Amino acid sequence: MTTRRGPALALVCAGLAWAGPVSAQYGAVDGEWRVYGGDGGHTQYTGLDQIDAQNVGDLEVAWRWKAENSSDRPIYNLESTPIMIGGVLYTTTGASEVAAIDAATGETIWIFTPEPRTDAGGEPGPAPSGSGRGVAYWTDGEQERIFHNISDARLVALDAKTGVPVADFGENGYVDLARDLVKPGARVRCISTPIVSHDVVVSQVIPVGGPNAIESTPGHIQGYDVRTGKRVWIFHVIPQGDEFGADTWLDNSWEYSGHAGVWTQLTVDEELGYLYLPTETGSNDWYGGHRPGDNLFAESIVCLDIRTGERIWHYQLVHHGIWDFDNPAPPTLLDVTHDGRRIKAVAVVTKQGYTYVFDRVDGTPLWPIIEMPMPPSDVPGEWTSPTQPIPSRPAPFDRQGFTVDDLIDFTPEIRAEAMEIAAQFRMGSLFTPPSRIDDPDGTKGTLVLPGWGGGASWPGAGVDVESGILFIPSLTVPIVAALEKSEPGAGGTDYFRSGEIYPAGPRGLPLVKPPWGRITAIDLNTGDHLWMKPLGGAPREVREHPDLQGLGLDFSSMGQNGRPGALVTKTLLFMGEGGGVRGGVASRYGAGGPTFRAYEKRTGEVVAEIILPANPTGSPMSYMLNGRQYIVVAAATLNSPAEFIALVLPD
Repeated sequence: MTTRRGPALALVCAGLAWAGPVSAQYGAVDGEWRVYGGDGGHTQYTGLDQIDAQNVGDLEVAWRWKAENSSDRPIYNLESTPIMIGGVLYTTTGASEVAAIDAATGETIWIFTPEPRTDAGGEPGPAPSGSGRGVAYWTDGEQERIFHNISDARLVALDAKTGVPVADFGENGYVDLARDLVKPGARVRCISTPIVSHDVVVSQVIPVGGPNAIESTPGHIQGYDVRTGKRVWIFHVIPQGDEFGADTWLDNSWEYSGHAGVWTQLTVDEELGYLYLPTETGSNDWYGGHRPGDNLFAESIVCLDIRTGERIWHYQLVHHGIWDFDNPAPPTLLDVTHDGRRIKAVAVVTKQGYTYVFDRVDGTPLWPIIEMPMPPSDVPGEWTSPTQPIPSRPAPFDRQGFTVDDLIDFTPEIRAEAMEIAAQFRMGSLFTPPSRIDDPDGTKGTLVLPGWGGGASWPGAGVDVESGILFIPSLTVPIVAALEKSEPGAGGTDYFRSGEIYPAGPRGLPLVKPPWGRITAIDLNTGDHLWMKPLGGAPREVREHPDLQGLGLDFSSMGQNGRPGALVTKTLLFMGEGGGVRGGVASRYGAGGPTFRAYEKRTGEVVAEIILPANPTGSPMSYMLNGRQYIVVAAATLNSPAEFIALVLPD
């Protein structure tokens, strides 16, 4: 471990002149941003109102912090949202490191570099990599600790003042998250942040495995004592033996099946002491003939007592998943008025474009969830659920299923080419199963919309805690779910996903018509949509396409698909266009842009557009320091290394 320290900084306490929500459960408080999502409920909300509709257009850059790290090369995708406590920002950075930054000036205070793992012979392994998405903070009034999920599946506790590992936590500051969890030869990793509540820090791991795996490591969830690092509980996301839910893994497939953990953020209700898990698909994502049954607790929301790991309630949102419809986003906690009474609610936004809303105390749906009949699979050996749970309210926030009406239609010629492409594949409703790449009917797989990178994504939703309005950024991106028969004796599943995941559109354009990115506002008191707006204009490669020039198209309302995050304040909704700096859906058709917008929350009207030095790549956050409100967001492009950009009003 190495810790680099900047100059000693005298940090002045914030002068706070605002009134926020009375409970720490409902948005960031005291002008700080102490948790990745603003609070444990991932509201992405602050009651700060110094920046409002009248002055937001005057925002200017206060400072820029290059994403310092020990790697030989700069990073170009920083997905972190920093936290702020006592005038200091804490964040992950490149090489799975942690940095402390002066929140007033952007100067580096310290940077922590984790020691490499050592193998059984004591030899050091490769250095951890990746930027991570953030860190967690804990204090008992005397000690202050920063917790970080290192990418190689270790949890580290750092002294918040120095960045030095806490010697009496785990083994010299580290806890091996894979210990007593993985199968021989299996590997696990971390993507997202831990979460802390009631003196328990909870970490999540996901297996590193191939797409054709039958056997894999389950992503069991583990809670550790914040002071000692001792594991105090483990929750088996794939039930073991005679545990509740094991009988939903038919033919004892719980014995060898894996994944089904949480790769995104966790959510906690501080007052109840309840932890909410948004779980992923079981292995593998596209074929489940080797794991027949509904497969609890995969693709579910699971509520645990964070102090004990005891399951309180659960609801499975996809039975026997074969579409990679992992729950991608942290659940959002809020209070709503429903049928004349105040309800502690939890909202789960999904890849498939649904919002599932429950009473977060007992798991009762606020509106009926109906088990609707679904088409069966005709892939030999596959087991499919005869029904899937469909919420009656709210209505979907993105397009679902695939028909010819979804095809791009800028000109008759372009539409005809799109129809010719689509005719190669099966089309159908949202839960139409994957099909064979060499199907006897002549098709080459199934078109799925939204695909695995569509609908909601890892930034999740933001909420106005005072009004109960949920703001969901979403992407309209189809995929091809095509299965190929495995070679005899090759091992693994009988079928594996094959071919290009993203269907090519005509002339290099998207296959489906815009908008390709949108923001939807839903009143969760009633379940009604308030408004839906395209997320900015068309991606660059569409705007500049030679065949679209002179057609009179309105490029300004076609929407980006760059995975933006929301910030909700007392006065405004903030959202960028997303990053578009890495492969896959985040960079489709030149997606992402430097425009950072402020919206009127009730109407979706754009109040101001701020052009940043780079494209936002993480969710924004806000805090008050020395009487000034700051907004900070991670940003980068393929040509400019990752950084944090801090915005303030002129002094």
